[in-house]
Amino acid sequence: MKPLQKPDWRSVHALMARDLLVVRRSKSVILPIILVPLLLLVLLPAGICIAMPMMDTADTYQDLKQLMAMIPPEMQADFAYDTPQQTLLALILVHMFAPLFLILPMMVASTIAAGSFAGEKERKTLEALLYTPLSDLELILGKVMSAWLPALGVTMVGFLLYSIVVNAAGWPTMGRVFFPNALWVALVIWVAPAAAGLGLSAVVLISSKVSTFQDAYQLSGMVVLPVVLLMLGQVGGVIYLSLPFVLLIGMLLWLIDAGLLWLGVRTFRRTEIIARL
Repeated sequence: MKPLQKPDWRSVHALMARDLLVVRRSKSVILPIILVPLLLLVLLPAGICIAMPMMDTADTYQDLKQLMAMIPPEMQADFAYDTPQQTLLALILVHMFAPLFLILPMMVASTIAAGSFAGEKERKTLEALLYTPLSDLELILGKVMSAWLPALGVTMVGFLLYSIVVNAAGWPTMGRVFFPNALWVALVIWVAPAAAGLGLSAVVLISSKVSTFQDAYQLSGMVVLPVVLLMLGQVGGVIYLSLPFVLLIGMLLWLIDAGLLWLGVRTFRRTEIIARL
């Protein structure tokens, strides 16, 4: 195993600035980062809020009974609203959307990270980068941070937009501001940064092994599978997101992130990458 050396943060910042400039100029990276949050956090919740007052009360009541049956009895007090429409809207937008939101930081981080080493190969700049005085740790940190920080920024902006849309479009049904709650605060502050770290750490490892951005991007889709399973489990009533459960998920993700980063630094080999160019 290679001994780890203390990184020169000025060199890391310089690599981050370089990579972020490339990201801003890449339509294949920027378009998904704009379109996916717009669809998930603006158009979809707004459509649900607008459609809710138009739903038939009897149908709404039946749908609500099915969903409430999946919730643990000790947590049903969280849904003590005045009407079935209010309860159903809160159930969908506050709780069912929570795991869906985690796709955002993972998607943004993995999209940017997919262009790290694989993108360098396509642009014919990787060999020059590998011959710079940057240490292996500085290269990994620069690549990781240049994807993680934008993912955090997009996540925070997305959360703000979602809060505005949900409260504004849901006002005719709810009659008050009802979002966010403690679960969402923990999700955004604690879990979302760890989810972004999971996406980019895995993809940086993948990018160093494949030849093109598209290969890395396609493989990066696998990192959202745990979130999809979490979402399906909640919809199916197998699991239910509570505040303690969200805090536990965040802790597990941070531990996995640390392990992947350690593995990436320990297994990074410049000579092997140069040999494959």
